Amino acid sequence: MVKAESPHPRAAVLRVAEQIDGKRLERVEARGKNLLLTFEGGVVLRSHLRMHGRWQVQPAVRPVLGKPWLILHARDWKAVQRNGPVLEIGARRLAGLGPDIMVAPPALDAMVERFRRADQSRELGEALLDQSLVAGIGNKWKAEAIFEVSLSPWARLRDLSDAALTDVLAAASRLMRGARRGNRVYRKVGRPCPRCGTPIKSRPQSKHARMAYWCPVCQGGTEAAGS
Repeated sequence: MVKAESPHPRAAVLRVAEQIDGKRLERVEARGKNLLLTFEGGVVLRSHLRMHGRWQVQPAVRPVLGKPWLILHARDWKAVQRNGPVLEIGARRLAGLGPDIMVAPPALDAMVERFRRADQSRELGEALLDQSLVAGIGNKWKAEAIFEVSLSPWARLRDLSDAALTDVLAAASRLMRGARRGNRVYRKVGRPCPRCGTPIKSRPQSKHARMAYWCPVCQGGTEAAGS
């Protein structure tokens, strides 16, 4: 059984802790960027950390500082969730997610099909972050996967073949599973490209202004398409 509490006042009003307090935790799984905790009776807790949230598992005897959003107490351990921008009961909002990039093997054909149903004027770097097309890719792995296959983050979907989309999605899956450690272009602006030595560029992309990182020589083009 798990004892649950929400020390943070903003979390307390969500009444999440009282709905899972005293229940047995049966399963923990990741769906894209979402963490799902399933308790007895089919009660599902959804957590999404966005940019600043984090989970930490620590010994039960270690004191918890501050006011976390959620603490799950077990006999020997406790899980602490801080800065929980998304913490709710129920998983209904996951219905619109695309195939999970971390599923083995990844459903590459289904992902490409979703990309083809999307607006073909969208830029590759922006589309890879759309969780309705493919779930689980964040900004770091977007940049690294696009570099891996020597594509431009500014390339329009309509200008990419199905094979090219398959390659970049496969690269994202492979890299996120630890096939390569360390950053080659992500947050390396101004540093030499590991392939050709050209300084890495960066620029905000799309209406969400997520930063793109790319080599203007290896990946083609020095500016965003249409700029």
